Amino acid sequence: MWGSLTFSLPFPSDTYVKLTMLDSKGKEMSKCKTSVCRGQPNPTYKETFVFQVALFQLSEVTLQVSVYSRRSSMKRRERVGWVALGLNSTTEEQEEHWTQMKESEGQQVCQWHTLLNS
Repeated sequence: MWGSLTFSLPFPSDTYVKLTMLDSKGKEMSKCKTSVCRGQPNPTYKETFVFQVALFQLSEVTLQVSVYSRRSSMKRRERVGWVALGLNSTTEEQEEHWTQMKESEGQQVCQWHTLLNS
């Protein structure tokens, strides 16, 4: 399954994205994060991540995508928002995107999603 991530922020910030694969019980299976994109109000992450999930498990997992921001080096990171795709999709739109990615047979499937507030 392929996807890409672009989002808009109301202010320039240092941001990164954390991706977490969860099993059907909400237990973390694996995680990874992007590099930090510095000072961009509309960051685009062109990075590839591979999660080891058996084909038969794709209907039983959730991919949680969380966007984090750090406005200055003195402040802690804060979660700007998040979205989930897969078993526990946040909306029907994310569920449909997950289905399209599963059925794409290796082709990239891009779609915009609105992040939920943390």
